[in-house]
Amino acid sequence: MFWSRMSAAAAAVAVALIVVVGCGDGGEDPADTALIHGQVVTMDDRGSTHQALAVRDGKIVYVGSDSGVQAWIGPATKVVDLGGRMLLPGFVDAHLHSLAGGRALLLCDLAYAPLSHAQLAGKLQACLDASSAQEPDAWLEAVNWDRQTTSSIDGDPTKALLDGLNTQRPIAVTSSDFHSVLANSRAFALAGVTAATPDPAGGKYLRDGSGAPSGICEDAAGFEVKAAIPPDTEADLLKQGRAALAAMREQGITSFMDAAAGEVHGQVFKALQQSGELTARANFAITLSAEDAASSPKQTIAAAKALASTIDQGAPAVAPGLNARVVKVFMDGVVNAPADTGALLTPYLRNAGTDAAPNWVAGTNLGTVYYPPAVLKPLAVEAADAGLDMHLHATGDRAVRETLDAIEHLRLQRPAADMRPAIAHNETVAVADYPRFAALGVMASMSFQWAQRAPYSIGDTENHLGADRFARMEPSGSLRLAGARVVHGSDWPIDPFDTFLALKIGVTRSGDPANPHSAASFAPVFEGPINADPGLSRTDVLRAITVNAAHQLRLDQVVGSIEVGKFADLIVLDRDFMSVPDEELGRNRVLLTMVGGKVVMAIDAFAGTLPASQRALNGRAQVLSLRGSTGHAIPVDARGAPHGDGHRH
Repeated sequence: MFWSRMSAAAAAVAVALIVVVGCGDGGEDPADTALIHGQVVTMDDRGSTHQALAVRDGKIVYVGSDSGVQAWIGPATKVVDLGGRMLLPGFVDAHLHSLAGGRALLLCDLAYAPLSHAQLAGKLQACLDASSAQEPDAWLEAVNWDRQTTSSIDGDPTKALLDGLNTQRPIAVTSSDFHSVLANSRAFALAGVTAATPDPAGGKYLRDGSGAPSGICEDAAGFEVKAAIPPDTEADLLKQGRAALAAMREQGITSFMDAAAGEVHGQVFKALQQSGELTARANFAITLSAEDAASSPKQTIAAAKALASTIDQGAPAVAPGLNARVVKVFMDGVVNAPADTGALLTPYLRNAGTDAAPNWVAGTNLGTVYYPPAVLKPLAVEAADAGLDMHLHATGDRAVRETLDAIEHLRLQRPAADMRPAIAHNETVAVADYPRFAALGVMASMSFQWAQRAPYSIGDTENHLGADRFARMEPSGSLRLAGARVVHGSDWPIDPFDTFLALKIGVTRSGDPANPHSAASFAPVFEGPINADPGLSRTDVLRAITVNAAHQLRLDQVVGSIEVGKFADLIVLDRDFMSVPDEELGRNRVLLTMVGGKVVMAIDAFAGTLPASQRALNGRAQVLSLRGSTGHAIPVDARGAPHGDGHRH
């Protein structure tokens, strides 16, 4: 074990932390590692808390008291003194975008800031000037653009803003919600997009008076433009994977699901696994094509199953591996203004008055459902027959309802089917549909950080949705009270990667002015609760990111709680999450991350527990900005064709 290979010098450095305990013979099979003097919050069904645990061969062999663990300690056992700190199961992020997040750490970062047209142009010109050696043909990709705030300040920008910059390079600016891309004329030309180009299924080009694309590309239209960017090299992709894993280690994430994956994801993380660099259990949801599904649900699922089989490594083992047993469906876009592409039961509101005297009335836009019931219902049955779970993006209340209808159809058609469907985001849900999640066994996968007042959630979004719908925005608490199994997925890199801020917002439904990753740090208008929907308890949010998320990924028999026989995926926190004041919940840190009994990240007092071999591997990861949003990582879909950048919210 790595513990026995630690040098005497390293042990001496960590003497305040690690003590080799020789009392007791430890039996014939003592533990490799014992963690003592802690607050071991197990997240088991009883909600039990203990003092210590023991690990042997990557699995938990004892959970209990400090005195009881002594029987597991032998001469070679390494004992980590937790000093009263909280020990939790490793976090399970059930909805993020790995390669997109890793790549974005190296791109032009607009930092989610509220920018006017002039400020946006200035930031982009600064990025161009800093990379002038890439003139005239290399693409400039910018990320973390707050389109909503730019639109509210100066209106939507057009390609003219980008065309006016001092450059010849093609430019693609991706919004922080990842549903909009702003492109310049050079980018449109390289992508072959003209006035004659039709809107793709699942997206549209905003157009000028002549019918030519004006600059903003929504959903699939943005993917079409960005498909013209030259693909990353194998070396580039490995750097992105390493950066993503490094970010996850720091966040205490020991298992994750990439919620829009393709063949490239399997190739990258399998290569990292083979080089000993995979430090989280990697799960992948294979993105489906709305066009293919409309043509043939059966063939679409068969192709996805075939692709998944090239990635999936079967039953989980102690050492982290790869699984691909989920298909991803994008039911709609986003309910945030100005896109307004989330599918609603009643129309978005429009201003029939003036800016000074607004009069918000029902318009004609209901948003768009990309998979109508005639397609989605048979698709769900085919997925169940293929043994695949479904993960469905739905932000508008109509998209949520039609998704629930499709799962109800599946339950009637295949009552014995073992499917674990999840609806991701659920930003607006009709009250009548709250109890259907539990009744149909549908998980609510929520990004808790969205339940804060932010540029993307108040202002025009609030006006366009209207008071009733806005009062139901981000209904995590209501869904939980209705019996739903609530799961957390960060959706990184949509937002800064800050797990504790997300958990804090899940509890308080408000941001943290002291946290630079929170919208509340931008301006006082973003402070306070987003609405009156109830928050979750602290136990609820911890279960959402441990045992509930493990259930979604079908890992609940091996991770998600601290119980004998489960894998030793563990994290140590700097502060007690259960006792700090509400306003400080988002100011915590992970001090140690363990996966399968091996320490993969450790800082401060625990730094001495990190093996030299892992320290060397960690040093290969290049992480420039954990605020990074997303970039351009083009997988192929089940047909083998490029289908965007692999994120798609």
